[in-house]
Amino acid sequence: MQDGFSTSLEANGVGTVLAGAARLLAPISPTPRLDAELLLAHALGISREALLLGSDLAVPPAFYTLLQRRLAHEPVAYITGTKSFWTLDLHVTPHVLIPRPDSESLIEAAIDWFGGRVPGRVLDLGTGSGALLLAALDHWPEAWGLGVDRSADALLVARANAERLGFGARASFAQANWADALDARFDLILCNPPYVEEGAELMPDVAAHEPPAALYAGADGLEDYRRIVPSIPRLLASGGLAAVEIGHTQAEALSALVSRVGLKSSTHKDLGGRDRCVSIFAD
Repeated sequence: MQDGFSTSLEANGVGTVLAGAARLLAPISPTPRLDAELLLAHALGISREALLLGSDLAVPPAFYTLLQRRLAHEPVAYITGTKSFWTLDLHVTPHVLIPRPDSESLIEAAIDWFGGRVPGRVLDLGTGSGALLLAALDHWPEAWGLGVDRSADALLVARANAERLGFGARASFAQANWADALDARFDLILCNPPYVEEGAELMPDVAAHEPPAALYAGADGLEDYRRIVPSIPRLLASGGLAAVEIGHTQAEALSALVSRVGLKSSTHKDLGGRDRCVSIFAD
């Protein structure tokens, strides 16, 4: 972006600035107008809703710096440090995977499974930002949860989210390699592991900015499933459910792994109609 462009926009109103920024972002983002609004709201220190309802707002110079970062494919969530998931606004850093709406299919599958029951003990394997665990605790106020991650930096983010959102008394966190250090049973197990094949082509926003350890899982993308699934029979309480996120072509492969450990499975789709969650349960 040229200085002349930002200078010309500064002479115009917020609407003109947003329209111009959206045009610049269109080649690199599927949501250019939304990106521009979120960046401008962040630069102003207000919510997007306040931005859209506001009047007589001046565009701060910081907005153009943020816009340049987005044009270099840095995700909006890392620029602003926040991402909405389920009913929560989470803090995120480049140490954690950015929570995505598709992952909400795990929470929806759990709600369908438990109906009016409450999963008293919840386990989130590979908790990252804490998104899945905290969404479950938000939906079931009587539940307690444990988030596990091998990344100390990710656990700092998850703990901070739990405290800030008021879940500190009901959420604990532990550093471990999947379920290796666990010796307890849980009513609900949530897991969004790495499942991208090594060498797969990803969008620049993802490939250049999100943590590789949270993305890639061996040549076929199944490496971490092979580590996780054998632990589920000893971790899952009677009548419980494990909800595991998958790539949209991996349902059959994961279901086969589940069958080998003597459990059953079913598949759930995301908002785009693609396979996204495998529910794992006993007879």
